[in-house]
Amino acid sequence: MKKSVKKKTISTLKTALFVLMGNAILAFLVSAFIIPHDIIMGGTTGIALIVGKYTNIDTALMIFILNVFLLIMGLIIIGKKLFFTSVASTILYPSLLKLFQSIPGIDRLTDDRLLASLFAGVLMGIALGLVMRVGSSTGGMDITNLILAKLTHRSVAIFVYITDIIVVGAQAVVADSESIMMGIVVLVLESLILEQVMIFGKAQLQVYVISERNEEIRQRFLKELNAGVTMTYVQSGLFNKDSKSIMCIIPSRKLYYANEIIKEVDPEAFVTVTKIREVSGRGFTQERQQIELS
Repeated sequence: MKKSVKKKTISTLKTALFVLMGNAILAFLVSAFIIPHDIIMGGTTGIALIVGKYTNIDTALMIFILNVFLLIMGLIIIGKKLFFTSVASTILYPSLLKLFQSIPGIDRLTDDRLLASLFAGVLMGIALGLVMRVGSSTGGMDITNLILAKLTHRSVAIFVYITDIIVVGAQAVVADSESIMMGIVVLVLESLILEQVMIFGKAQLQVYVISERNEEIRQRFLKELNAGVTMTYVQSGLFNKDSKSIMCIIPSRKLYYANEIIKEVDPEAFVTVTKIREVSGRGFTQERQQIELS
């Protein structure tokens, strides 16, 4: 019971930390790079930037108003679960944005728009990745997309693209060509970095081996690599000969040693190596069982 409570507490603290860090990074990059260099972007920030061009409404205040409105709509239409996963970002992001905007000189970190776009894209990918990695929501347009998906019974992914195109397109109408190109740079980098953050520390390599000397390879993998091994029955396509194959999941740093073992035991072994995006279970997300091998 105590172990379960401790695990839940650690998970809650990790979620809170990642959500705080993600929103802080997002607020910083918008204050330091997006707004000063007039770079277009999607989401409620993009809507607030459009409104800011024609009114005197503060960007952070406009984002807060939009986020709260969408949060309430999400609570009414979708339910409490979405509300609790989005409420932190709804309040944190505009509050931190206002705080960062008050820091003297934050809008003068660089005069180079391309450099600003590169930093904005990388940091945005990290920020969103941290929040999504713990199953939380960034609020804002995320809620809009979920509401539209529920009302129309369509895929959320469709509305992610539609709303982004609408918001970015609306800014493109009033933006210069360079701002549009810088916005594209940000979106591309954001997508690439976001994917890497989501799988960081979870990706592993799968080594698949078919060899007549499979038992010797199995024993050496278990003892020398200290890795789990799965054996499966296979049949050759040419001679219909029954055999066993070895599947082993290892971190990248152990691949060299795995290949050396295979070469020493059976240089003619058939080997494939595949990158696995995420691994969980005993030995990875759960404690490895320690068994004495003969």
